[in-house]
Parts: sequence; C-alpha cells; structure tokens
Amino acid sequence: MACDSSAALAPHRQLPAEQPRTERALGSHSPIGQCPSELSPLLVMSPAQEPTPELLADPYESFMHHHLQYYGYFRGSLMLKAALLKSKQLLFNHLEGPGVPRLREPRGLFAVPTSRGPLQAPRWPVECEVIKEQIQHIEWVPPEPEPFYQPTGNEPAPLIVGEEKGTVVYHIKPVAKGSYFTCSRVGGARGPITSPAISLEGPEDTTLLFESRFESGNLQKAVRVGPYEYELTLRMDLYTSKHTQWFYFRVRNTRKGITYRFSIVNLMKPKSLYSMGMKPLLYSQRDAQTRGVGWRREGGDIRYYRCSSEEGQAMYCLTWTVCFPHDHDTCYFAHFYPYTFSDLQRYLLAVASDPVRSQYCKLRVLCSSLAGNTVYLLTITSPSQNPTATAAKKAVVLSARVHPGETNGSWVMRGFLDFILSDSPDAQLLRELFIFKVVPMLNPDGVIVGNYRCSLAGRDLNRNYQTVLKESFPCIWHTRRMIQRVLEEREVLLYCDFHGHSRKNNVFMYGCNNKSTPAQRLHERIFPLMLSKNAPDQFSFHSCKFKVQKSKEGTGRIVMWRMGIPNSYTMESTFSGSTLGRKSDSHFTSEDLKSLGYHICDTLLDFCDPDRSKFLQCLSELQELLQQQIHRKLKDLGRGQDSDGAWSDISLSDIESSTSGSNSSQSDGLPAHLLSVAEKFHQKKKRLRTRKERNELRQKYASSQGVTCQEKTPVAGERRLGSPTCRTHQPVSAAALCMEDSCGKQGKTPEAGLISDLQRREPNASQEEQPGLGAKWSWHTLHGRKGSSTLAHSASTVGTSPCRSVWWGPEQPAVTLLLSRNLFPRPQLPGRRAPVGPHTLKRSQLQHLLPPRQVTWSLLEFQPPCAEPERRKSPSWPQ
Repeated sequence: MACDSSAALAPHRQLPAEQPRTERALGSHSPIGQCPSELSPLLVMSPAQEPTPELLADPYESFMHHHLQYYGYFRGSLMLKAALLKSKQLLFNHLEGPGVPRLREPRGLFAVPTSRGPLQAPRWPVECEVIKEQIQHIEWVPPEPEPFYQPTGNEPAPLIVGEEKGTVVYHIKPVAKGSYFTCSRVGGARGPITSPAISLEGPEDTTLLFESRFESGNLQKAVRVGPYEYELTLRMDLYTSKHTQWFYFRVRNTRKGITYRFSIVNLMKPKSLYSMGMKPLLYSQRDAQTRGVGWRREGGDIRYYRCSSEEGQAMYCLTWTVCFPHDHDTCYFAHFYPYTFSDLQRYLLAVASDPVRSQYCKLRVLCSSLAGNTVYLLTITSPSQNPTATAAKKAVVLSARVHPGETNGSWVMRGFLDFILSDSPDAQLLRELFIFKVVPMLNPDGVIVGNYRCSLAGRDLNRNYQTVLKESFPCIWHTRRMIQRVLEEREVLLYCDFHGHSRKNNVFMYGCNNKSTPAQRLHERIFPLMLSKNAPDQFSFHSCKFKVQKSKEGTGRIVMWRMGIPNSYTMESTFSGSTLGRKSDSHFTSEDLKSLGYHICDTLLDFCDPDRSKFLQCLSELQELLQQQIHRKLKDLGRGQDSDGAWSDISLSDIESSTSGSNSSQSDGLPAHLLSVAEKFHQKKKRLRTRKERNELRQKYASSQGVTCQEKTPVAGERRLGSPTCRTHQPVSAAALCMEDSCGKQGKTPEAGLISDLQRREPNASQEEQPGLGAKWSWHTLHGRKGSSTLAHSASTVGTSPCRSVWWGPEQPAVTLLLSRNLFPRPQLPGRRAPVGPHTLKRSQLQHLLPPRQVTWSLLEFQPPCAEPERRKSPSWPQ
C-alpha cells in the first residue's frame, strides 16, 4: 500500500510525557469490553493527510482506505497512535460507532445492575452446595387480616425421637466445628452436588422431599418420625455454634387433606412470638401460578417449649401442624417473608433502568463483602441549581439487614425507597431538602447463606461498628467511614438502622439519651413520638427505649450517636403483628411493613417543618410523660414527690429499663479465623496476691512439709537468700518478692523462679524414705567477674539434704542458679523457650543477673542415688 499513512504503520513508539493525566492514572481492569492487546497493531493515531485522488483511483488502495476509515482512520488530523495500545485504559466499542474510544471503569467500581447485563451472581463459601434452580416468589397481600393463633392450652409437646428411632430423609453436611471462612465462588462447592434427600420408592410413597440449598435457605436435617411427622434441625450460622431462629426451606410430594406435623428441635431463644400467637408462613407454588396467591399464615397446634439440652445449651422446640392445599405440590415454609440478595438486585436493576428515577438515585458500590458480594450504596437527592444549595442540604442515613435473618428490615427499606423515588410532591420536597445515603443490605453474605445474625466472620456485625479490622468486617467499616465523610461535609439529621424483633409485637425504636446538652433534653424522643402518631396502628412509643448500655456500645446507633448524630436510632419491627388500633391481634403483611417506609418520610417532614407547633407539642407531651414516670419511680422507692414537680435532677437512665435486644455475647470480638491466634496472647490473668497472703501461703507450705532450719545471724550488711526448703523463715528481699504472671503461676526474680521450680519438683518425705529414691545434690560454684570470659570451678557432693543457705555479702555478692538434672526436667530460664543446661548459658542471658562486683555462681545439680558424682569440665562463657 502506497499511501501517506505509511508512517502510521510504523512500530510502536513511546508515549509522550505530556500524555493526559486520565490516561495514566485511571484503573486498568474492567469486566466488559475488548482487551486493547487484542486490537490490531495497525490502529495508531498520528498526524496524517488524506490520500490523494491518484492513490484512491487504484482499486486496492481505495478498498484499504475505506476499510481503515471504518475503524477510525482518516477522520481528522490525528490517527490512532500505536503507543496508546500499550495502555490498558482505552476500550473501543464498535457498536457505539466506528473507532469511538472510551475509558475503562476503575477496578473499585464493581458490577452495578444495569439493563445491559445480567445480575451479579451470588458468591457462596466453598463449603456450601447450591442448587442451580433460581427461587423467586410473587408478592401478594391477603385481602383480610390474618389473626393470631389462639392457644387452647391442649397443644401437644412431642418428645424428640431423633435419628435412633426415626428415618433421616434429608441431611446436608454441616461445616466442621472450629472452621472459618476461607474462600468463595459463584455456585458454591466445586463439582457435582450430592443428593441429600432420599429417593422415593414409587408413586405411592408419601415421604416429603426437603430442600434448602438455595439463597437464604438453612435446613440442615429432616428426620421422619411418623407417617406424616417430621423433626427438623436448622443449620446454625456458619462458623458459629449458635443463632437459630430464622428458617426457610422447601418441601415436595405433598398430599392434600392430610395433617402434617413439623417440629424444629434446635431453636435457642427461651422466649418467642410463637408463644404469643405467631404463625409460620406457607407458600404454595401451584396457588401462586394459578390463583396469584403468595405467602400466607398457616398452622395449628402451635407450641414453643423447651425440649432438650446439648453441651450445656438449652434447646427449644417449635411444633405446628399444617394441611397442604394440593397433591404433589411444591411448598415453602419461612419464619418471615423472605427477601434475598437477588431480590434486592432485581429491584436496583429496575431503578437503574428507569430514566426518571435514575436521575436522582445514583447507585454506587460501597465495598465488597468477605465473599466478594457487592454492598450497594444509594445516594438520593434532587440536582441542585448551585453548589450553595447543595452544601445547605442535610443528610439522612438509612441501612438494613445487618442481621441477615431479619428480613422485615428489607421490607421497610423497600417501602421507603418506593416512596422517596416516586413522583409524590412530598417525595420531591424531601429530595430537595435532604441527601439520603442508603445501604439497603449491609450483610449480603449472611443473607445468601441463610444466617440469622452473623456474617461469614462468625460475628454479629451490629456489635462491631467500632472495629479497626477492615479486612474482617468490610461492610460496617466502610459504612462508618462513609458516614464520617458525610459528617465532614454536612450535618446528619437522622441515622436509622432497620431491624426485626423476635420477642415483642408492634414496631418501636431504640435511641440514645442526650445527657450533654440540657437544651436538647428529650429531643431524641420527638421523632419516635411523631412516628407513633403517624402510624398509630403499627408503632408503639411505649415500647421505645433510650438507654445507652455498655453491652451495646458496638451497635450502629450508639457509635453514630457518639460520632455526633443526636437522632440515632435502631428501628425494630416485629416478626409477628400488631396489638394496636385497627390491626390489633393480626399479623403484619409485607405491605404493612412497606407502609412504614412511607410513614418515616412523612414523619421526617413533620420533624423539619418550619412551623414548630408539632415539634413543641410533642416536646410538651414528653415532659409531662417523663414527670409521670419519675413520680411513679419515687413512689416505688418510698420517697415523696417534689412540691414543684422538678425532674431535671433525675437521670433518665434511672427510670428506664434496658433494651431487650438479642444476646450476642458469644458473637462479639475477633472474627473466627483470629480466635486461635488471640488465645496465645490473651491468657486470663489471676488476681495479684498481697504480701500477707503470700506469707500465709509460705507458712502453710512449711507446716505441711514439716521443714525446720537452723537460724544463723547474718553479719552486718549481709542479706540472706534462703534455700528451697527454708526460705519461709528468711527475710525476703525486694527483688525476690513474688508476682503473678499471665499463666497464674507465682513469678519471681530469675534465680528465685528456678528455686521455686525445684521446690515444686522436689521428692516429698515419703519418697525419700523409700529405698532407691534418695537424692544427692552437687554444688558447682564458679568464681569470676562480670567481664571475664572464663570462671573458676569447684564442686562438692552434699548428701541427700538439699537444704543449704547461700550468703550474699557486700564484698562477695552471689547469684544462685539451681539447675536440676536427670530425674527432674530442667527448668526454663526467663526469655528462653527450650530448657538449657549450664554449658549453654550465654553472656547475654546473665547480664541482668550479675552484680557489678565479683560473682559466686553456684549450680545445684541433682544426681540419682548410688551414682558417682559427675565430673565435668569447668564451663566456659560463650562469646
């Protein structure tokens, strides 16, 4: 080809120093697009001129011209440079137009749901087997309220039969005790999955077929103990030994008109809403397909009771009966309306694909979880006309599903997002006033595997908001950092984390008492009180608590409160239903919880209304309510009421009970993979004994051994260091006073520690009286100075009694090291792991033992009876 673009076909050149900064600094990885290294080296950009008409007259040259023009050549004064192909930051998508380059996405931007691609597949720990079938349920609202179950008192409490007398019909292998999360992958375990359910013997076999190896499922074992009776065991939270409350599983091969009984036998909470009329949820796939009926409350003979005890842990049983609506149907049971990670992604995909909602809802990735699943962050606000208006906006931070089994938090979040992203005038006003930062699912890993409370670190994330372990708790670490950045820019008016509660009905909040600013007293209670007025059939203000407990200092609401957010709350929604107003004694539906999201927005407008009449009215009611509580408290204490009704000197914590959240003490602290490391460095310390206690112990030991010693009056200036058996009767120097080490043993000075070691290993009197058990001790005394490299040596055998005194005078100070041999193991010297003999002692080990003057070094060696004294050369001092 003989065209003027031959220079463009030259070999690759170096990129000029004035390369644009964006081409050098942006990330170089993207899951989409063609790799630049796969492009032809002919694609270069350099100054070039349009080919002359003479060249284009040649058919071959004309063909090549049009061919290269399709790829972006001859489209101006510049052509593609070969040097740019060395950068992995440019992509060429020919669907957008010939030769149109674009920058790759930075590596930190993980896959965000868009209409152009599929949803991100959930990542599972490699220990989990996962079926390929995608589970999805329709949303449906019952036309009539679903009442609580009314106990009769005659509900049976079946005895647990177990595998010995029953037949295991479903069993998945549990995670090994003491294991921890290592890696994850899409689809879970490698290789073909096993079949944990038994096979049917024929069409007449009525055995139910169980399955739970799907998102949020957690059934571990099913035992058939009767023709239509099953005992179920739930899988505990992965890498823990507790937390069983949430359940979600599937059954097939049902029979219509037959009463089945199910009993979950390893629940751990002593109290449950099932004792107060709550019913399990049932979903029939045939009803959903034919009648459009979704989840509904079903069950009879419901009873919650204590059934057994395993390894010191009390176990509780939930039993109920149910009749399936169809033969050979596929049905699901659940503790509450499921809301999976895939459900969230489908919703976010619909938002991102909506051209209207996507204008004021920006979807970003907050971080990646331990298993590599995406934690999404939504920023919702209306575009401002100028930066000043943007800076004046306050922020509102909302989050949900830090506890994966509390799906009611996701339904409240869903209702909030539905309203705030709508075209309602109130929603538009809120978007103009505030910037909403929303984390809809804080613990996607736990949601995927079906945990009730913990993440894959085996820990309760809502007790670790103060953590510095970014790699072990990335979701809450990044959430806290995000809120810190928002606080640096603007005021955060409200923080609220959506939860579920398993022991109380209605919806309520936990907040934090404001003690620092008297002018703000009771202001943290105004928002919950307003919410109770806006949702009187659902929200109970009397169930709200505002006490800051030490055991809850790692929760999100307390950490954010200490960061400077006075209105910091945890909103608890019941798994059961309401005892208020028109909805009294009926279960909540998913639509009821979604309506709470709207009421939060409505209350936010009331809370920030420029007309302060509602605000002041609620504050007045709170003051009156608080006075009544204080008067009742004083009456209970037998004290008279103040004449003026003063209450400002009364602590709010004194009149308020503690929050009734779940006990997660066994799920606090370090993640599971660091526990074995921590045990080596955090050994329990015992209380230090006083000198009086130590002296009493010495006297008790001396009296028990029947030891006596000859007193000797020391000369002036001398100190006396007792031998192992007569030290009790000697004055104790300050250097030899006992201390306690981390192992609980009496720690002493280095030489006294060795004496104590020999003292513990010394044969008792009964042993010495037996033939063949006598002992001889050899004293090896080395003389020298601190700076000398050799020491003079002398030895003597002193018989069977090891009771000897070493005198320590001002002119001849001594250090006594007693090293046992033969029958007794050698003691460990301070700072050494392995026991050492006198011939291996190094100068550095004795520097802190040697006095500044001449040293007498006495070695006491144990020898077996009837043995010749061991002759040894004088040990040299290693250099």
